[in-house]
Amino acid sequence: MTRRVLPYRVPTEDVVTPGPWRLVVEDGEVALPEALPDWDYQMDVHIRRTLRVDLDRVRQQTGLPTRAALMLSVVWTATGSNLSGPAKHVRLSEAGTRTVEVDVQLRGADLGGLLLLDTALVLAERINDARRSSPRRAGSVLWSDRDVLRLQGDAPQFPMAVIDFARTSFPEDAAWHLQISGGLESATMGALLLLVNEQNTVTATAFQNAGKPRPVDRIVLSVVYADAARVMVEHALVQEGFAEDADFPDGSLGATLLSLFDQLFPGQSITDIRLRRQQSPALFSSDLQAAVKIFEVS
Repeated sequence: MTRRVLPYRVPTEDVVTPGPWRLVVEDGEVALPEALPDWDYQMDVHIRRTLRVDLDRVRQQTGLPTRAALMLSVVWTATGSNLSGPAKHVRLSEAGTRTVEVDVQLRGADLGGLLLLDTALVLAERINDARRSSPRRAGSVLWSDRDVLRLQGDAPQFPMAVIDFARTSFPEDAAWHLQISGGLESATMGALLLLVNEQNTVTATAFQNAGKPRPVDRIVLSVVYADAARVMVEHALVQEGFAEDADFPDGSLGATLLSLFDQLFPGQSITDIRLRRQQSPALFSSDLQAAVKIFEVS
Protein backbone atom coordinates (compact mmCIF):
# COMPACT_ATOMS: atom_id res chain seq x y z
CA MET A 1 0.00 0.00 0.00
CA THR A 2 1.34 3.43 -0.95
CA ARG A 3 1.36 6.01 1.82
CA ARG A 4 1.67 9.71 1.15
CA VAL A 5 4.45 11.41 3.12
CA LEU A 6 3.78 15.09 3.86
CA PRO A 7 6.57 17.64 4.39
CA TYR A 8 5.24 18.53 7.85
CA ARG A 9 4.11 16.83 11.02
CA VAL A 10 0.57 15.46 11.14
CA PRO A 11 -1.37 14.22 14.17
CA THR A 12 -2.42 10.65 14.81
CA GLU A 13 -5.64 9.47 13.21
CA ASP A 14 -7.51 9.31 16.52
CA VAL A 15 -7.49 13.10 17.02
CA VAL A 16 -10.67 13.07 14.92
CA THR A 17 -13.53 10.70 15.70
CA PRO A 18 -15.73 10.68 12.59
CA GLY A 19 -19.30 9.46 12.81
CA PRO A 20 -20.80 7.63 9.83
CA TRP A 21 -22.65 9.51 7.13
CA ARG A 22 -26.42 9.21 7.40
CA LEU A 23 -28.90 9.59 4.54
CA VAL A 24 -31.87 11.80 5.35
CA VAL A 25 -35.12 10.32 4.01
CA GLU A 26 -38.80 11.12 4.46
CA ASP A 27 -39.10 8.93 7.53
CA GLY A 28 -35.90 10.11 9.26
CA GLU A 29 -32.34 8.94 8.75
CA VAL A 30 -30.75 5.68 7.61
CA ALA A 31 -27.15 4.52 7.33
CA LEU A 32 -25.61 5.73 4.07
CA PRO A 33 -25.85 2.78 1.64
CA GLU A 34 -23.24 1.88 -0.94
CA ALA A 35 -25.60 2.80 -3.76
CA LEU A 36 -28.94 4.44 -4.57
CA PRO A 37 -30.11 2.35 -7.54
CA ASP A 38 -33.37 4.32 -7.91
CA TRP A 39 -31.68 7.71 -7.92
CA ASP A 40 -32.27 10.15 -10.78
CA TYR A 41 -31.35 13.76 -11.49
CA GLN A 42 -34.52 15.08 -9.90
CA MET A 43 -33.58 13.53 -6.56
CA ASP A 44 -31.51 15.73 -4.23
CA VAL A 45 -29.16 14.07 -1.75
CA HIS A 46 -29.40 15.11 1.91
CA ILE A 47 -26.76 13.64 4.26
CA ARG A 48 -25.46 14.25 7.77
CA ARG A 49 -22.61 13.20 10.02
CA THR A 50 -21.08 14.16 13.37
CA LEU A 51 -17.35 14.49 14.06
CA ARG A 52 -15.41 15.10 17.29
CA VAL A 53 -12.07 16.91 17.01
CA ASP A 54 -9.51 17.04 19.83
CA LEU A 55 -8.06 20.46 18.98
CA ASP A 56 -5.49 20.51 21.79
CA ARG A 57 -3.94 17.21 20.67
CA VAL A 58 -3.92 18.31 17.03
CA ARG A 59 -1.90 21.41 17.89
CA GLN A 60 0.40 19.59 20.32
CA GLN A 61 1.23 16.75 17.93
CA THR A 62 1.86 19.05 14.97
CA GLY A 63 3.79 21.71 16.90
CA LEU A 64 1.24 24.40 16.08
CA PRO A 65 0.78 27.33 18.45
CA THR A 66 -2.23 27.25 20.75
CA ARG A 67 -3.79 30.13 18.80
CA ALA A 68 -3.64 28.31 15.45
CA ALA A 69 -7.04 28.25 13.76
CA LEU A 70 -8.12 25.00 12.09
CA MET A 71 -10.87 24.27 9.59
CA LEU A 72 -13.04 21.21 9.10
CA SER A 73 -13.96 21.06 5.43
CA VAL A 74 -16.24 18.82 3.39
CA VAL A 75 -15.95 18.78 -0.42
CA TRP A 76 -18.12 16.79 -2.83
CA THR A 77 -17.25 15.50 -6.30
CA ALA A 78 -19.61 13.83 -8.78
CA THR A 79 -17.89 11.71 -11.41
CA GLY A 80 -20.97 11.61 -13.65
CA SER A 81 -21.21 15.39 -14.03
CA ASN A 82 -17.53 16.25 -13.49
CA LEU A 83 -18.71 18.83 -10.96
CA SER A 84 -17.42 19.42 -7.45
CA GLY A 85 -17.74 22.03 -4.77
CA PRO A 86 -17.51 22.87 -1.08
CA ALA A 87 -20.27 21.40 1.05
CA LYS A 88 -19.30 22.66 4.50
CA HIS A 89 -16.55 24.73 6.17
CA VAL A 90 -16.36 25.03 9.96
CA ARG A 91 -13.67 27.19 11.55
CA LEU A 92 -12.20 25.77 14.76
CA SER A 93 -10.23 28.30 16.80
CA GLU A 94 -11.10 27.34 20.35
CA ALA A 95 -9.35 24.91 22.71
CA GLY A 96 -10.45 21.50 23.95
CA THR A 97 -12.66 19.06 22.06
CA ARG A 98 -15.23 20.27 19.55
CA THR A 99 -18.23 18.36 18.23
CA VAL A 100 -19.15 19.36 14.69
CA GLU A 101 -22.48 18.57 13.06
CA VAL A 102 -22.25 18.44 9.27
CA ASP A 103 -25.49 18.76 7.29
CA VAL A 104 -25.15 18.68 3.51
CA GLN A 105 -27.83 19.08 0.82
CA LEU A 106 -26.79 18.52 -2.80
CA ARG A 107 -28.88 19.23 -5.90
CA GLY A 108 -29.57 16.13 -7.93
CA ALA A 109 -29.06 18.11 -11.15
CA ASP A 110 -25.39 18.58 -10.18
CA LEU A 111 -24.69 14.93 -9.47
CA GLY A 112 -24.30 11.58 -11.22
CA GLY A 113 -22.05 8.54 -11.21
CA LEU A 114 -20.07 8.26 -7.99
CA LEU A 115 -20.54 10.87 -5.29
CA LEU A 116 -17.20 11.34 -3.47
CA LEU A 117 -17.39 12.94 -0.04
CA ASP A 118 -14.01 14.18 1.19
CA THR A 119 -13.77 15.43 4.76
CA ALA A 120 -10.53 17.08 5.89
CA LEU A 121 -9.11 18.91 8.87
CA VAL A 122 -6.85 21.66 7.56
CA LEU A 123 -4.92 24.67 8.74
CA ALA A 124 -7.28 27.62 8.39
CA GLU A 125 -4.70 30.34 7.74
CA ARG A 126 -0.98 30.75 7.15
CA ILE A 127 1.34 30.81 10.17
CA ASN A 128 4.57 32.65 9.43
CA ASP A 129 6.34 31.85 12.69
CA ALA A 130 5.59 28.10 12.77
CA ARG A 131 8.32 25.59 13.48
CA ARG A 132 10.16 24.24 10.45
CA SER A 133 8.59 20.79 10.94
CA SER A 134 5.08 22.13 11.48
CA PRO A 135 2.43 22.90 8.86
CA ARG A 136 2.37 26.58 7.99
CA ARG A 137 0.41 27.09 4.78
CA ALA A 138 -3.33 27.65 4.81
CA GLY A 139 -5.04 24.51 3.59
CA SER A 140 -2.35 22.10 4.85
CA VAL A 141 -4.16 18.80 5.40
CA LEU A 142 -3.85 17.37 8.92
CA TRP A 143 -6.47 14.61 8.70
CA SER A 144 -8.85 13.38 6.02
CA ASP A 145 -11.23 10.61 5.01
CA ARG A 146 -13.36 9.78 1.97
CA ASP A 147 -16.77 8.14 1.57
CA VAL A 148 -18.30 7.06 -1.72
CA LEU A 149 -21.96 6.79 -2.74
CA ARG A 150 -22.91 5.27 -6.09
CA LEU A 151 -25.82 7.26 -7.47
CA GLN A 152 -26.75 5.07 -10.38
CA GLY A 153 -26.96 1.42 -11.09
CA ASP A 154 -27.09 -0.25 -14.50
CA ALA A 155 -29.67 2.09 -15.99
CA PRO A 156 -28.38 5.00 -18.07
CA GLN A 157 -28.68 8.31 -16.24
CA PHE A 158 -28.67 11.82 -17.64
CA PRO A 159 -30.11 15.27 -16.95
CA MET A 160 -33.84 15.48 -17.46
CA ALA A 161 -36.66 17.98 -17.55
CA VAL A 162 -40.44 17.67 -17.39
CA ILE A 163 -42.09 19.95 -19.95
CA ASP A 164 -45.34 20.32 -21.91
CA PHE A 165 -44.71 18.81 -25.35
CA ALA A 166 -47.63 20.85 -26.71
CA ARG A 167 -45.38 23.91 -26.46
CA THR A 168 -42.58 22.23 -28.42
CA SER A 169 -42.01 20.69 -31.83
CA PHE A 170 -42.27 17.19 -30.34
CA PRO A 171 -45.48 15.15 -30.89
CA GLU A 172 -48.00 16.12 -28.22
CA ASP A 173 -48.82 12.49 -27.46
CA ALA A 174 -45.21 11.34 -27.05
CA ALA A 175 -44.32 10.41 -23.48
CA TRP A 176 -40.60 11.23 -23.60
CA HIS A 177 -37.76 12.23 -25.90
CA LEU A 178 -34.01 11.74 -25.46
CA GLN A 179 -32.21 14.70 -26.96
CA ILE A 180 -28.59 14.16 -28.08
CA SER A 181 -26.55 17.10 -29.29
CA GLY A 182 -22.90 17.83 -29.94
CA GLY A 183 -20.10 15.52 -31.04
CA LEU A 184 -18.52 12.53 -29.34
CA GLU A 185 -15.97 14.82 -27.68
CA SER A 186 -18.71 16.91 -26.04
CA ALA A 187 -19.35 16.65 -22.30
CA THR A 188 -22.04 14.08 -21.56
CA MET A 189 -23.89 16.40 -19.18
CA GLY A 190 -24.31 18.95 -21.95
CA ALA A 191 -25.00 16.49 -24.75
CA LEU A 192 -27.81 14.41 -23.25
CA LEU A 193 -31.18 15.60 -22.02
CA LEU A 194 -34.19 13.42 -21.29
CA LEU A 195 -37.43 15.33 -21.81
CA VAL A 196 -40.60 13.98 -20.20
CA ASN A 197 -44.03 15.14 -21.34
CA GLU A 198 -45.87 16.50 -18.31
CA GLN A 199 -49.17 15.78 -20.06
CA ASN A 200 -48.37 12.06 -19.93
CA THR A 201 -49.22 11.62 -16.28
CA VAL A 202 -48.15 7.96 -16.09
CA THR A 203 -44.58 8.74 -17.15
CA ALA A 204 -44.30 12.06 -15.32
CA THR A 205 -45.57 10.45 -12.10
CA ALA A 206 -43.10 7.58 -12.43
CA PHE A 207 -40.18 10.03 -12.44
CA GLN A 208 -41.67 12.01 -9.57
CA ASN A 209 -41.79 8.76 -7.58
CA ALA A 210 -38.33 7.58 -8.66
CA GLY A 211 -37.04 7.81 -5.09
CA LYS A 212 -39.72 5.40 -3.85
CA PRO A 213 -41.24 3.90 -6.99
CA ARG A 214 -44.42 1.85 -6.98
CA PRO A 215 -44.48 -1.37 -9.06
CA VAL A 216 -46.10 0.47 -11.97
CA ASP A 217 -43.47 3.23 -11.72
CA ARG A 218 -40.67 0.66 -11.92
CA ILE A 219 -42.15 -0.77 -15.11
CA VAL A 220 -42.46 2.68 -16.70
CA LEU A 221 -38.91 3.63 -15.72
CA SER A 222 -37.64 0.33 -17.11
CA VAL A 223 -39.27 1.05 -20.48
CA VAL A 224 -37.93 4.62 -20.59
CA TYR A 225 -34.38 3.55 -19.73
CA ALA A 226 -34.52 0.73 -22.29
CA ASP A 227 -35.67 3.13 -25.00
CA ALA A 228 -33.04 5.69 -23.99
CA ALA A 229 -30.35 3.01 -24.23
CA ARG A 230 -31.62 2.08 -27.70
CA VAL A 231 -31.45 5.70 -28.86
CA MET A 232 -27.92 6.10 -27.46
CA VAL A 233 -26.63 2.89 -29.03
CA GLU A 234 -28.15 3.69 -32.41
CA HIS A 235 -26.74 7.21 -32.24
CA ALA A 236 -23.30 5.78 -31.46
CA LEU A 237 -23.36 3.25 -34.29
CA VAL A 238 -23.95 5.89 -36.99
CA GLN A 239 -20.94 7.92 -35.83
CA GLU A 240 -17.84 7.18 -37.92
CA GLY A 241 -15.51 7.94 -35.01
CA PHE A 242 -17.20 5.50 -32.65
CA ALA A 243 -14.76 2.59 -32.31
CA GLU A 244 -13.12 0.48 -29.59
CA ASP A 245 -9.74 2.13 -30.03
CA ALA A 246 -11.11 5.69 -29.91
CA ASP A 247 -9.60 7.82 -27.13
CA PHE A 248 -12.45 9.94 -25.82
CA PRO A 249 -11.94 12.36 -22.89
CA ASP A 250 -13.29 11.32 -19.50
CA GLY A 251 -16.84 12.56 -19.05
CA SER A 252 -17.39 12.94 -22.79
CA LEU A 253 -20.34 11.64 -24.77
CA GLY A 254 -18.06 9.23 -26.62
CA ALA A 255 -16.70 7.78 -23.37
CA THR A 256 -20.25 7.41 -22.02
CA LEU A 257 -21.42 5.64 -25.18
CA LEU A 258 -18.42 3.30 -25.14
CA SER A 259 -19.13 2.44 -21.51
CA LEU A 260 -22.79 1.76 -22.31
CA PHE A 261 -21.83 -0.39 -25.29
CA ASP A 262 -19.41 -2.49 -23.21
CA GLN A 263 -22.14 -2.93 -20.59
CA LEU A 264 -24.80 -4.01 -23.08
CA PHE A 265 -22.63 -6.05 -25.48
CA PRO A 266 -19.70 -7.44 -23.47
CA GLY A 267 -17.17 -9.32 -25.59
CA GLN A 268 -18.70 -8.17 -28.89
CA SER A 269 -17.08 -5.77 -31.32
CA ILE A 270 -18.63 -2.51 -32.44
CA THR A 271 -18.08 -3.58 -36.06
CA ASP A 272 -20.10 -6.78 -35.59
CA ILE A 273 -22.97 -4.97 -33.87
CA ARG A 274 -22.95 -2.25 -36.54
CA LEU A 275 -23.18 -4.88 -39.30
CA ARG A 276 -25.97 -6.71 -37.47
CA ARG A 277 -27.97 -3.50 -37.25
CA GLN A 278 -27.50 -2.84 -40.98
CA GLN A 279 -28.17 -6.38 -42.20
CA SER A 280 -30.79 -7.57 -39.71
CA PRO A 281 -32.41 -4.64 -37.91
CA ALA A 282 -35.14 -6.84 -36.39
CA LEU A 283 -32.58 -9.18 -34.80
CA PHE A 284 -30.55 -6.20 -33.63
CA SER A 285 -33.66 -4.77 -31.98
CA SER A 286 -34.28 -8.03 -30.13
CA ASP A 287 -30.62 -8.26 -29.09
CA LEU A 288 -30.78 -4.75 -27.68
CA GLN A 289 -34.05 -5.47 -25.90
CA ALA A 290 -32.42 -8.47 -24.21
CA ALA A 291 -29.31 -6.49 -23.34
CA VAL A 292 -31.17 -3.71 -21.50
CA LYS A 293 -33.19 -6.34 -19.56
CA ILE A 294 -36.46 -4.57 -20.12
CA PHE A 295 -39.09 -5.24 -17.43
CA GLU A 296 -36.49 -6.67 -15.05
CA VAL A 297 -37.62 -4.69 -12.02
CA SER A 298 -36.56 -5.29 -8.46
